[in-house]
Amino acid sequence: MIGKHVVFSCLVALPLSFLTVSTAEASTGGATDCGPGSLSDMNAGDFPAHPKINNRWLPMEPGTRSEFNGTVTDLTSGTPEVHKHRVVSIVTGLTKVIDGVRTVVLWDRDYTDGTLGESELAFFAESKKGAVWLLGEYPEEFEDGTFSGAPNTFITGIDDAKAGVAMQAHPKEGTGAYTQASAPAIDFLDCGQVASRKGSELKIDEFNPLEGAAAGHQQKYYRAGLGSYKVTASGGDSQEFLKLDRTTTLNSRELADVNEQAKAQDRHGYKVSPDVYGQTEPATTGR
Repeated sequence: MIGKHVVFSCLVALPLSFLTVSTAEASTGGATDCGPGSLSDMNAGDFPAHPKINNRWLPMEPGTRSEFNGTVTDLTSGTPEVHKHRVVSIVTGLTKVIDGVRTVVLWDRDYTDGTLGESELAFFAESKKGAVWLLGEYPEEFEDGTFSGAPNTFITGIDDAKAGVAMQAHPKEGTGAYTQASAPAIDFLDCGQVASRKGSELKIDEFNPLEGAAAGHQQKYYRAGLGSYKVTASGGDSQEFLKLDRTTTLNSRELADVNEQAKAQDRHGYKVSPDVYGQTEPATTGR
């Protein structure tokens, strides 16, 4: 998701009545979920042997390439600094087994002012009941175009990290916050809550209760059959605004090239993060 730099995750003041529903935001360090009942248990038997993600709000067809463009406004220095921001998200033809579940591999690249800042592999699977789960992320970070590390890697089942729901099977207004993923070892906790659903349009509010007001909230907009098409921010020191510019389908040659690049990053992860990422099985081509 944008913010987590996975998109497949104007300033808006959220009403007080809406904010009070998200009671987990008031909690401080040590929280590992987004409130009572927000983190469901993940069982490998709840997922098909051959992954396919066709949730109407977050479909992931291999070969789908989505490009988002917009800005990030940095408020940490007192004087707002606005930077161009681009995210290219591709559903690869790869799968990877995470904690007993065969997942679809998403490859996101994040650019600020034209320079690559992050290249991330993220692992999703849709349960038999239709919810899309996030089971881990391997985000490589870059400084001035040079690889600098991957400190925010997490894999469910390792270091108490737990998978969460990236998109509910049947999102509804008026329901509480749900945990999208939790990784206490890196102070990672993402929460989501349905802000509105009108016809084919869905709006999800996302936040990290561990980061407090500095993180603010992020709003992601979805269209049935398409997926994410816009991101906005409210509050926080770094505010991201993106819109989907284009979605295309890669041909077989282009997809094969993407698969090889994603595999190269997968292999690199075993050297960079042997104790976490190195405990997973290699990504493979095919379902």
